[in-house]
Amino acid sequence: MASVVIGRRASAIARPTTDRVLLRAFLEQDRLYSAYAICDLEEREFGRTRWGAAYDGESLISVGLEYTGPSPQPLFLMGRPDGVGAILRDVIRPRAAYVAVQRGMLPAIEEHYRVDPGPEMIRMWVDRARFRPYPATVSRLLPVEIGELNKLYQLGFASWLPSSTVADGVYFGMRVNGQLVAAAGTHVVSPAARLAVVGNVLTHGDYRGRGFATAVTGAVTAELLRTSDQIVLNVRADNPPAINVYRRLGYAEHARFEERLVHRTGSPWPDLTAPFRRWFARKEIDPR
Repeated sequence: MASVVIGRRASAIARPTTDRVLLRAFLEQDRLYSAYAICDLEEREFGRTRWGAAYDGESLISVGLEYTGPSPQPLFLMGRPDGVGAILRDVIRPRAAYVAVQRGMLPAIEEHYRVDPGPEMIRMWVDRARFRPYPATVSRLLPVEIGELNKLYQLGFASWLPSSTVADGVYFGMRVNGQLVAAAGTHVVSPAARLAVVGNVLTHGDYRGRGFATAVTGAVTAELLRTSDQIVLNVRADNPPAINVYRRLGYAEHARFEERLVHRTGSPWPDLTAPFRRWFARKEIDPR
């Protein structure tokens, strides 16, 4: 007679996938939280990603997304913790990554990675009904202005944007005496999902407190809402000035999550990623 084990959950099984229909259906369970991942299903982004799916029997219980490129790259995880653990064990195994995950998922990650301290993040969102426009004189930035944009961003970021970032996204700026002093733009946009992510918001330190960040973020949001149903953005929970900027435009909190730099157990990467940790700490938007 066969024996039956009661009260023990079968181990999740994980495997790679490129099934965008399957992934989209799972991610849409919380489209605001998974907005980046949904946008990465677009043809322009999908080729730069690797996906894992975990199953309990025939049921999809977790997904993982690694954005490919020089390590460390973004890593998004969603679903049941045992499924996330299986994905990290068998499918997606970066030596180092910037992981975005809900707090309850950290123990599953710590089975495979050393997790650096990091800020609690807030995912905020807005739609047409909630949005409150902020009248101001702003201008849509063009790819030819990428040099000025990067000059501004070098004050707060340690990254360099190509002109295609402006050409493929939506960027607005404000000038004082001809100098670009504030800008906001997009991280990713999904026309298919009618969803977009605002980012790269920065105001020159000499011009903060004047509403410039509100103006440029509002202009980007207004433009995106012409073709998107929801707009999301991330902000550190310990950055009240930035949170207030977004609330002024109608953005509301949707969820809190962790954004951490992680290192595969046994990897030498903690020392090698020190410069990236400094970049990670600086890349937080500072609109004020």
